[in-house]
Amino acid sequence: MSRVVVNSIPIAPQLAADVDNLRNLVEKDFRRARKHLSPDTIAHGPRAIHEARNKDNHRHHEDGSGSTPAPASGKAITVDDATVTYMMPCIIGGSEYSLLIDTGSSNTWCGANKKFEPDSSCESTRKSVNVSYGSGSFTGTEYTGTIILGGKDSALKLDKQSFAVASRAQGFGGGMDGILGIGPVDLTSSTVEGMSSIPTVTDNLHDQGLIKTECIGISYNPTQSNGTMANGELMFGEVDQSKITGDVTYVPITSTSPASKYWGIDQEITYGSSEKMILKQTAGIVDTGTTLIMISDDAFQAYQEATGATMDQTTGLLKLTNQQLKNLQSLNYKIGDTTFELTPNAQIWPRSLNNALGGDADSNYTVFASMGQISGIGLDFINGFTWLQRFYSVYDVTNQRVGIANTANTNAETN
Repeated sequence: MSRVVVNSIPIAPQLAADVDNLRNLVEKDFRRARKHLSPDTIAHGPRAIHEARNKDNHRHHEDGSGSTPAPASGKAITVDDATVTYMMPCIIGGSEYSLLIDTGSSNTWCGANKKFEPDSSCESTRKSVNVSYGSGSFTGTEYTGTIILGGKDSALKLDKQSFAVASRAQGFGGGMDGILGIGPVDLTSSTVEGMSSIPTVTDNLHDQGLIKTECIGISYNPTQSNGTMANGELMFGEVDQSKITGDVTYVPITSTSPASKYWGIDQEITYGSSEKMILKQTAGIVDTGTTLIMISDDAFQAYQEATGATMDQTTGLLKLTNQQLKNLQSLNYKIGDTTFELTPNAQIWPRSLNNALGGDADSNYTVFASMGQISGIGLDFINGFTWLQRFYSVYDVTNQRVGIANTANTNAETN
């Protein structure tokens, strides 16, 4: 395992000033959830990708031999906590961009706020690219060229990677230059003119022999301030054992659609020592591009009833009194044969960010929102950024599975 440590990009001023993004957080996550549920998503998910790849005999290799180069060990890249998501610095065309890390989409692109200036490695295919995320969208042109994941101090260099350059982008703040798409490759279907799909950066890392297993391990940390801190990690190719406590629990990609089109899993959620049922075992997704923890409307109502929380109209989040917070119990997430504990502390929005959210400085807001429909439609939850800050997650295309593990942050007291 090799470790690449990079300098963080200073995007804190934008986030601190872009208050509307935080105040509209629930609405943005809701629109993204509706997009995930959209019937026009035609992806088939990691399981189908793996099976199709076994039949694919025309992948290109840099040595021209048709054989995969000898694989390298995993590559770790330090990434930036940008308050409501994580960002990775990437060099594209000789310039450095800050890209949102998204397991819920698969196109990589830049140019939302910083002008693209191609270098000699970049070549336009002249194909148009159009992608909608529900909470935002972009239109642009496809290029191929060199991308250095992690920025100028990184050794993780991809050649001939497809990426897009935006000519128009909506819903992206001044510090976010685009997206690093690390979802299933089929999510690129119909996004590039005339192309059935476009290999993701993870695909090409594997095909170019830079990683031995096509997987990504993600380590996030609880947010404690409104600004940027280089305190997360993406490990390409293997699990970083130093980031976890205990073993990784692996579960197969769910067979339930539409969750199966993404990094979908089956899970059950209960509340407290009495194990009050919040959400019976059902399918949903793990998604770095969603900030909150989204659950079906009936689960949201059950959680509200169990906690006694009331809806705060200003923030759109549930609000707990100090006494209700004192009585708050853990949520039990049963994934495979393992129960993961989301502690009371982990259920509360960071108080230091209450003002930026548009709330009261001393109030207690939860990190849950409703998906707007009852359970049973095939995508009943989204374990977003605030959930992932407490656990280690693994996205494994090679073995068609998702892994979850406890970390030192699982029981951390951050509020």
